[in-house]
Amino acid sequence: MKLGFIGCGNMATAMMKGIISNNIVDAKNIFGYDVADACRDKATNELGINVTSGNKEVIDKADIIVLAVKPQYYEEVIGEIKDGVSDDKIIVTIAPGKTLAWLEETFGKKIKLVRTMPNTPALVGEGITAACYNEKVTEAELETVVNVLKGFGKCEVISESLMDVVVSVASSSPAYVFIFIEAMADAAVADGMPRAQAYEFAAQAVLGSAKMVLETGKHPGELKDMVCSPAGTTIEAVRVLEDKGMRSAVIEAMKACTRKARGM
Repeated sequence: MKLGFIGCGNMATAMMKGIISNNIVDAKNIFGYDVADACRDKATNELGINVTSGNKEVIDKADIIVLAVKPQYYEEVIGEIKDGVSDDKIIVTIAPGKTLAWLEETFGKKIKLVRTMPNTPALVGEGITAACYNEKVTEAELETVVNVLKGFGKCEVISESLMDVVVSVASSSPAYVFIFIEAMADAAVADGMPRAQAYEFAAQAVLGSAKMVLETGKHPGELKDMVCSPAGTTIEAVRVLEDKGMRSAVIEAMKACTRKARGM
């Protein structure tokens, strides 16, 4: 199997790094191109992939091609490559708002399409990617693509109707978590803890809490209740968070994110 990337920015680099380090696809069988010299140099020097002379060469060389450019460039890039996309090639997209129907219309023909939505924790091998596909993709081909996507984290096949929700709950949500970690660290600094230490405590607490949700199978509310002793410190903090509208703020932010994704 030969894998191609049109666009070699941060997300593509994270994906390729995981795929290579987990021996999903060897670097010699990955082909990529980016309009930016710095991205091409990084892909060559740090990852050891084959950097091509242009997007069309990526299409020619690879069996599975990831369109890893920003959504606003999809129409231009597809216009450039569509004539070279044959029936046996699989196009994988990572752009919010670009539906399977839109992609088929823009390519002007029925091709094998897998629409995905990864997130930035792929940089540390802890990403989660949602995937949906059209009727041209066989079960065996889908399994191959999912295996590639698992090279940098988890992958779930979902209905396309949920893809915009994935943007808010997984793709954009690391930003919310970073704000939460930063706020907790700021509070610890205000109470006398050195900043570097505050970031470590806050980040590890978030990491450990997330792991408890995933590994225990317990409801987050049950895990919260386990920490909240009667008349204790934690329930007092939770009371203030509820009073300040934390839960509602998160819900409204995510709903706004989903609306934005649907309109792209």
